[in-house]
Amino acid sequence: LDHPVMKLVVVSSALASVVAFAPRSIPFSRASKSRLHSHNAGPPPFGTGNPPPFPTPAYPPAPAPAPSYAQPASPSYGGMPPPFGAPANGSAPAWGQPAQPAAPAPAAWGQPAQPAQTQPAQMQPAQPAQAAAGNPNPFGTKSLEFTGGSDPNMKNYKKLSQALNEADTERRKAKEEAEARERAAEIRREQRLKKIAHMENMPDNTEAGSVDEFMFKEGVQDQLDQLDNDLVGLIPVKQRVKEIAALLVLDKMRRKLGFETAVPSLHMSFTGAPGTGKTTVAVRMGQILAKMGYSRRGHVVLATRDDLVGQYVGHTAPKTKEMIKKAMGGVLLVDEAYYLYNAANDRDYGQESIEILLNVMENNQDDLVVAVAGYKDRMDRFFSYIPGMMSRIGNHIDFPNYSADELVKIAGVMARQLEYDIDQNAFPVFKEYIEKRMELPYFSNARTVRNAMDRARMNSAIRTFERFAIQGENGGVCSIDDLKSIKAQDFQVLVDDIVNADVAKRIFA
Repeated sequence: LDHPVMKLVVVSSALASVVAFAPRSIPFSRASKSRLHSHNAGPPPFGTGNPPPFPTPAYPPAPAPAPSYAQPASPSYGGMPPPFGAPANGSAPAWGQPAQPAAPAPAAWGQPAQPAQTQPAQMQPAQPAQAAAGNPNPFGTKSLEFTGGSDPNMKNYKKLSQALNEADTERRKAKEEAEARERAAEIRREQRLKKIAHMENMPDNTEAGSVDEFMFKEGVQDQLDQLDNDLVGLIPVKQRVKEIAALLVLDKMRRKLGFETAVPSLHMSFTGAPGTGKTTVAVRMGQILAKMGYSRRGHVVLATRDDLVGQYVGHTAPKTKEMIKKAMGGVLLVDEAYYLYNAANDRDYGQESIEILLNVMENNQDDLVVAVAGYKDRMDRFFSYIPGMMSRIGNHIDFPNYSADELVKIAGVMARQLEYDIDQNAFPVFKEYIEKRMELPYFSNARTVRNAMDRARMNSAIRTFERFAIQGENGGVCSIDDLKSIKAQDFQVLVDDIVNADVAKRIFA
């Protein structure tokens, strides 16, 4: 082993073993390739008949040049196939992989082999990743600015400057609102002080005007007189209407002197049987409120469930608001209001309409009067289901049924309005008809009287036509009294229809 040739054989065998198990190819320089080629083509080693060379001074081999990554050299294995795992085409190692040590340079003939001198590969620093579009410098100041990001939760965050500006805006608005409230309170205090000073300086004998003056000047008395003429009986109803009118008149007189006034609750509830004059009283109340200045227009809008409640989700609110818009400035009369609430169906849409009405009754009582009407027993049950409606209505008026004598007077009022004259002998016959009709179901007070008057007019027309047109009485010429008269025989037809009709058909007589 001390001989240089034997050392070279041992080093070559060790190098071949290392190359066989290396994962990458060993880069060789051109100088290394030429020396290895010359060594392979040199004289045969010791033991083939040549005398061993004498020892000569060992000169250090030339250092191997650094591998060039721009043009890697292809390794050569002395005519042998490349070892397992080494590339055959001599490609350079991939970028970032460590370079394998270079093969040792062959010593000159007779010179001891020197171990290969390896140099560490020169690693270049990794280049930084490319920045996002529009920002070539990822480490600059622009990359640190907040851009929002793609996370939807990023919208919950904001810049500190923006948050401070918003806080200043909210603080300024709160301060302005507080100042506005203080100014309004100060104005109210000043007005109250002026009113107190006016009341203290006003003489005790100052006249505010007479009640009759306000009643006639505003036209309230005319409406009450018309109500007395149109409605027969209903003494409690008329008394209640007069009480409401008196409250409104005195409230206006107090306002004239400077007293504190407040609009009373004018929402009403009319309970009673059909045909008792609920709609007529509502119309008169609307006109009285308009005369007194508590209503802008004084008109009455009649509404039922079909006008307020929709048939599908989202349909009820627009219909209810449309009817309220039509009634603004007047009276909204909801007839048979108990049909708005259906206790047997929790998903009924009428509850939504009731909630809208309650909100309007509370917030718009200065510009809208809501009146609900219906049978008393059903209205009481309705108020038990909707206590908020009961508490918002301050005027409950019950309309009693008419008596037979009052219904006869109502017939005379209707005939006078239609310019007919009823004979004195016809009134007892009409009263007999009313008494018999009141015993049958579906009696509707004044509505039944109106239907009876229509039939009496038709009977009078048939009688007059037969006399003058068919029989030719008086040459076919009839007088004014003949055209205006309603006789007892015209009502007797109605009585005979009830008496002679079958029991099952008497209600249609």
